[in-house]
Formats: sequence, structure tokens, C-alpha cells
Amino acid sequence: MVASALPSPVTRYLERAGLSGAKVMPLTGDASDRQYFRVRPRKGVSMVLAVHAEPFDRAALPFINVHALFDAMPVPVPRILGVAGDLGVLALQDLGDVTLQAHLGSAPPQQHSALYRQAVGLIETIQRRGRELSGDAYLPYGIAFDVSRLMWELDFFLKHFLEAYRGAALGPAEREALRQELAGIAEALAGEPRVLCHRDYHSRNLMLHEQTLFMIDFQDARLGPDTYDLVSLLRDSYIDLPDGTVDELIAYFLARAGRTNQESAFRDRFDLMALQRNLKALGTFGFQTTARGNTVYIQYIPRTLTYVRDNLHRHPRVARLAGILAAHLPELR
Repeated sequence: MVASALPSPVTRYLERAGLSGAKVMPLTGDASDRQYFRVRPRKGVSMVLAVHAEPFDRAALPFINVHALFDAMPVPVPRILGVAGDLGVLALQDLGDVTLQAHLGSAPPQQHSALYRQAVGLIETIQRRGRELSGDAYLPYGIAFDVSRLMWELDFFLKHFLEAYRGAALGPAEREALRQELAGIAEALAGEPRVLCHRDYHSRNLMLHEQTLFMIDFQDARLGPDTYDLVSLLRDSYIDLPDGTVDELIAYFLARAGRTNQESAFRDRFDLMALQRNLKALGTFGFQTTARGNTVYIQYIPRTLTYVRDNLHRHPRVARLAGILAAHLPELR
């Protein structure tokens, strides 16, 4: 990429680090306002620059704080190679371009199983070591999926998917009934015992590097239900997993955690968490499409709606919610 076309923080960071002659390539970003660039120096290993929209205080940046927590466990996260808070730039280990999502498209099924077991094992480690390392020094222990946060995400679904994207016209009584049902889900989930959660643990945030899965995009880690990260992985909007595989991986997680006698109750809680998480994902997809003009997420909506439909039909406790939503979303009937 021509140096004159690079954002100023990138060119200034390269000058400061003595890398002015390096080759720089923009990378596809996530749904945030950060930008990413791969830097290949003339000598030495490549790195990725994460460029934030604003300067930051190193001591207050969640990514660095959560990185220290995960590094202490340890679980695989990219190394931090440099920090320039005044420029809003983090230099990170280059893990390549192969996400778990991308790898599954070309790998044989036997590799799928091994990688998913590795991913599930990391969740169990995060929960177990997260309890052991709990303390005020780490930001995630002061943030939780409480009723307010879970309900905010469900209201986001109402506004950006149901109304903005799908054009549903909700009357006052219907809206109130719908919010009552969603509030019941939020209250049930918020009442569960809390563990440390990555918070966005899916196939696009797991990078395959030297046969090991590395976690990225973990800066929003917080406390939440023990089903949260497992739902993110196994009810992933970007990947189809057979029901038998999901059952096997849930059993594997519980075996690693020494909780094999809890499978039935855990599965009920898993399904409720999946319903909330998938509705939240639909809200994100609707927002990206209607507010940001980013249509890339439209392709993932049918799979996510299928997850929602299956859970609405599986559990009598959400029958009223199923009826209200199906009136506006025929895919849920």
C-alpha cells in the first residue's frame, strides 16, 4: 500500500519503530471502528497494527488488561509487540489469515472434531482459571451480563432487526407483551452463577496458527452464565454444526469440568442462552445492514433464524414469545 494512502497513525508508528520501508497491507476489519494493517518489514517477522479511532491510555485500555489476564492463565492470545497510545496503535503478533471458520471449509471432518474439542477445552480453562485469578486488577470482574445488559441486547434486536430490517410494526400492547417475554429470559440468565466469559467466542474470533487456536477480539470479556461462550461457539451464526456434534461437545465440556451429572439441566440453560445470543446476533446483523450499509451479514441471517426457531419450538416456556415473533417473522413458524 502506498505510504501516502495510509492513515497518519500508521505512518507515524512505522517511522517511530524504524519500519518506514515495510510493506503494509490493509486487512478486513470486524464490526468495530478499528482498522487493521499487516506490516511486513524488510527484515524480521510481520506484525498486525490495530488502529483505534482515538488515542488511548495504555493503563486503561481493556484489550491490554484482558490480555494480561488471559496470558496469566495461560491461554493462546497474540503477543503484544508494541503500544503507542498517543497514536491509538497496538502492534500485535501476526497470526495469519486462517480463522476457524475459514479452515473448516477446507479441512476434513476429523480435523473439525479435534479443533472444536480444542476450542471447548479453552472455554473450560477460561472458566476454571478465571475463578482462580479473580481480582480487582482485571476489568472483566467488574462487568457482568446483568438484566440491564441482556435486555439492552434484546431491545437492540427489536429495534434494528425486527423493526428496521424486517419492517415489523408493533402496536403498544404487542410491544409490551414482547418485552415482558424477553425480560423473563434476561432475568433467568442474569440469575445464573457467573463465570469469566470471552463474550464473542465464535469461529471468526479463533485463529488457527501453527496448529493451535488463538483467541482474538477478547477486549469485552466479562462475567456471565457458564453457557455463554459455549453457545457462541456451538450456535455460531457463521457455521453449521450437526446436532449430534453439538451434543457431543456439550458432553465433552461437562466431562472436562467434572459435571457429567448436570447434562439435562445444563442443556436447558444452554438453549435459553442460545435464544438470547442468537436474537442479539440478529440485532447486530440488522444494524450493520440498515445503519452501516454493510450487507455482508445478510447471508448469516437464515441460519440464525433457524437456531431461534428450533429453540422456540423446543421449550414450552417460550411458547408465548414464539407466537408473537412468528407473527412478524414467518421463518419462525
